[in-house]
Amino acid sequence: MHDQRCAAMIDIAMAAGKHTLKYYRHPDLEYDAKKDDSPVTIADREAEQLVRDLIAKQFPNDTVQGEEFAEAKGTSDYRWIVDPIDGTKSFICGVPLYSTLLAVEYQGEPLGGVIFIPALDEIIVAVVGQGSWTKTTGTAWQPASVSSRSDISEAVFVTSEVDSFDDRDAAEAYKRLEKSVRITRSWGDGYGYLLVATGRAEMMIDPICNAWDVAAIAPIVTEAGGKFTDWKGVETTRGGDGVGTNGVLHDQVLELLA
Repeated sequence: MHDQRCAAMIDIAMAAGKHTLKYYRHPDLEYDAKKDDSPVTIADREAEQLVRDLIAKQFPNDTVQGEEFAEAKGTSDYRWIVDPIDGTKSFICGVPLYSTLLAVEYQGEPLGGVIFIPALDEIIVAVVGQGSWTKTTGTAWQPASVSSRSDISEAVFVTSEVDSFDDRDAAEAYKRLEKSVRITRSWGDGYGYLLVATGRAEMMIDPICNAWDVAAIAPIVTEAGGKFTDWKGVETTRGGDGVGTNGVLHDQVLELLA
């Protein structure tokens, strides 16, 4: 049953991600503000509904949790977690670095995850115990691996929004990180974690996040040889914040965040 869901996870994430392209860079795209003032579009809602419909058709007893709609509680031990567009601000600006995230859990533990970048047609997939695998248009699946860089002064640090550090009174932590590394960029959201899992960045940090932001991330980063925790070092996707690194630098990063 695990294998069936992990295979479906890839197809469903790609179907939802490709659906968002219907609205990507559309001149008439409009967006609303949610209660937390973050933007949401028709593409977010339709893509998540597509995910829910496909899961309900194939695995009707499973629970589904997502960003845009209330949790649909099931009776099985499986839970799906979806973020239809992770990086909606990038999406509405026509920046191709937004992603569709989908994860599957069994009895509360990760089974696998997908980060799909529809506008770049780049995908990374992980199944626990089977590694992380990535591909782009016209290429075969290749194993994904984090970097082995151990000197933090040569590292690349990515995040989503610098002001999110201010939102949790962690501006000084951001400054310490920025001074410690070679390059700092805001190629964040799911794309930032993809960069870590494929060895193109050493750390991606979320000062504030929800389960749907990182449920797919944890298995992808760890199966690529890295490490994912909250800021306290706990291996969880429900800690309210997140740190994904190449593993070698993880303790140093946590110290700088403390």
